[in-house]
Amino acid sequence: MNENPHRDEHSRRNPAGELHAQFRATRADFERQLEARRMQFEKTNERIKQKSGRNLLGAIGIGIVLGGLLLLSLLVNKDLFMLFAAVLLGISSVELATALQAMGRRVPRIPTGVVAVAAVPIAYYFGALAALAFAALGTIVVVLWRWFDIKRGYHATADVSLVKDAQAAAFVQAYVTGLGSFAVALVAEPNGQWWTLAFLIMVVSVDTGAYVSGLNFGKHPMAPKISPKKTWEGFAGAGLAAIIAGILLSMFMIGQPWWFGLIMGPIILVTATLGDLGESHIKRTIGVKDMSSWLAGHGGFLDRLDSILPSALVTYLIYILVVH
Repeated sequence: MNENPHRDEHSRRNPAGELHAQFRATRADFERQLEARRMQFEKTNERIKQKSGRNLLGAIGIGIVLGGLLLLSLLVNKDLFMLFAAVLLGISSVELATALQAMGRRVPRIPTGVVAVAAVPIAYYFGALAALAFAALGTIVVVLWRWFDIKRGYHATADVSLVKDAQAAAFVQAYVTGLGSFAVALVAEPNGQWWTLAFLIMVVSVDTGAYVSGLNFGKHPMAPKISPKKTWEGFAGAGLAAIIAGILLSMFMIGQPWWFGLIMGPIILVTATLGDLGESHIKRTIGVKDMSSWLAGHGGFLDRLDSILPSALVTYLIYILVVH
C-alpha cells in the first residue's frame, strides 16, 4: 500500500515520462482528427462522384501527371510532343478498337495502334493532309489484316461481316488518328506549340467551368439520352470560362487582340462540348461506360481526348486562316 505514493512521487519527478505521455496523447488526437478528415473527404468525394460520375481524387492526380508531361513536351522541346502524342493516340486507338468488340465489331488492334503511332511523325514533318492520307492507307492494311484473320477462322463468328469491320476500322482511324494529326501538325507550325497550349487550356477551362457550374447549379439536362449529367447550367458556366480564358490567352499567349478571344472562346466551347457529347453517344451505341479503366477518375485515354480531338481540327484551321 505504501508503494503507490512513491511511484506517484517518482512520476511527478520524471519529466521525460510526462513528455512521452503527452506526446502519445497528442499523436492519438492527431490520428483521430486525420481519420475524421479522411472520412469527411471520402463522403464529399462520394457525393461528387454520384452527382458528376467522376472520382475527384483520381481525376486530379491523373490530370496533374498528364498536364505536367504535356507542358514538358511543349515548352522544353516541342519535338518531344511527338512522343507524347504517339503514346496517347496509339493507346486511344487500341481502346476504341477494343471497345467496339462489345457490339460485335472486330478491328485488329496491333495494326490499328501501329498506324496511329506512325501517323504522328508524318503529321509533324509533312503536315495533316499527309497524315490523313497515311491513315487512309493504314485503314486498308487493317482491313486486310482482318480479312486474313477471318480466313484463318480467327474471331470468325456466325455474324462476321468484313464490311462492317472495315467501316469500324475506318471510323477508328478517322476519329482518333485523323483528328489527332491536326494537333501534331499544329505544334509543328511556327509558334504552333503556343496555339496548341492555348486551345488545350481553353478546353480544360470549358471542362472545369461545366463541372463546377453543373455541380453547384445544374438542374436542367442538356442531352439526357446521351449524357444525363450534362446540364445547361454547366454549359453556361463553361461558356463564361471559355470566354475569359479566350481573351487572356489571345492577349498573353498567341499574340492576338483581346476581341479574338470573344470568337475563339465560344468556338472551342462548341467543339469541346460536341466532342464530349459525341464520345458519350459513341459509348452508349457501343454499350460501354468508359473506353477503358486505365486512368483513375477519367476512364480511358480516349475519354480525356473527346473534347480535344475536334477542337484540334478547328484550331488548326483557324491558325491557317489567321497566321498564314
